[in-house]
Amino acid sequence: MTDIATLPKVEIHLHIEGTLEPELIFDLAARHDMNLPYASLADLRARYAFEDLQSFLELYYANVAVLRTADDFTELTLAYLRRAAAGGVRHAEIFFDPQAHLSRGVALTDVVDGLVEGCRRGEAETGTTSALIACFLRDRSGEEALGVLEQLVAVKAPIIGIGLDSTEVGNPASKFTAVYARAKELGLHRVAHAGEEGGPEYVSDVLDQLGVERVDHGVRSVQDPILVRRLAIERIPLTICPLSNVRLKGVASLAEHVLPQLIAAGVVTTINSDDPAYFGGYAEDNYAAVAGQFALSVSDLAQLAHNSVEASFLSPDRKATLDHEIETWLRLQST
Repeated sequence: MTDIATLPKVEIHLHIEGTLEPELIFDLAARHDMNLPYASLADLRARYAFEDLQSFLELYYANVAVLRTADDFTELTLAYLRRAAAGGVRHAEIFFDPQAHLSRGVALTDVVDGLVEGCRRGEAETGTTSALIACFLRDRSGEEALGVLEQLVAVKAPIIGIGLDSTEVGNPASKFTAVYARAKELGLHRVAHAGEEGGPEYVSDVLDQLGVERVDHGVRSVQDPILVRRLAIERIPLTICPLSNVRLKGVASLAEHVLPQLIAAGVVTTINSDDPAYFGGYAEDNYAAVAGQFALSVSDLAQLAHNSVEASFLSPDRKATLDHEIETWLRLQST
C-alpha cells in the first residue's frame, strides 16, 4: 500500500487564512471575547457546502475576523506547518492576504511579525521550511495593491514574491500591471490565480501582462489547446488544487477533473491544498484523492512531487536534496 503521507512534498498553493480550522476559530473568538454567528462547530461546518467561489469567499473573509494579533497569526501558521509536516510537506510557499487584515484595522507589522514567527517556530519544531508570498485582492484596485506592496517594503517584510487572488471574473490582469512591474524591480517572484473560474484568456493575460512565473489553478487552460501547448513548451507550472476545484463547483466531480489531460499534454502540474480547512483535505489528501480517482502509480505520484520541487522558488541545492528524497521514497515504495 502506497504511503502517500511520507512522500516528500512541496506545497506552493496554500492560503494561510484558509488553514483556519473551526476549532481555532472558536478558540480565538473566545480569546478576544467575540460573538460568532455560529451556534456550534457543527453549525459552522454545515456552512462549508459552497455553491461557487464567491460563496466560499464570503465565509472565508468573515472568519478571518478572529485574527487580531501577532500571536494569532503565529498560532495559525504553526498549526498549519505541524499538520503539513505530518503529511510529508518539506517546504511550503505560503500565501497571505494583507488587505484582508489592513481593512479590519490590524497593523501590517502584526500580520507579518506573527507569520514570520510561526514560520520560524514551525521549522524549528518540524524541519519544514516556509516562505511568504503576499497576495493582492483581485476585486480591489491596482492602486491599493501597489500601496500595500510599498508598505510591505517599508516594514521590510521578508516576502519572496507577490500573488493575485480573490474574485477572478470581471477583474482583469490589466488592473495590476503597475504592481507587478514594481515587484519585478524589487526582485520578487510573481504568481497569480487565473483560470479557476475565468476562461483560458485569464491565464494568457497573467502571463503576458503580469509576467508571472507560475499560474495558480489554471485548470481552464484546457479549453485552449494553443495555450496548453505554450504552458508545456515554456514549462510554466500550474498549481492545481483538486479538492478545492470540486468543492467550489469548478468541476462537477473529481472524475471530471482535467488533471489527466494536463499531465498527458506535458504541462508541469503540481498538487496542492489551497484552503484545506474548508475543502476537505491537506496536501496528502489531495494526492490521495487523485491517486485513487485516476489510478496513479507511485512513479506518477513521485513525478507530481518532483514537479512541485521544480516549480518552487527554492535554491538549486535545496531542490536537488528534495528530488533525492523523492527518489529514495520511490525506491522504498517499489520494493
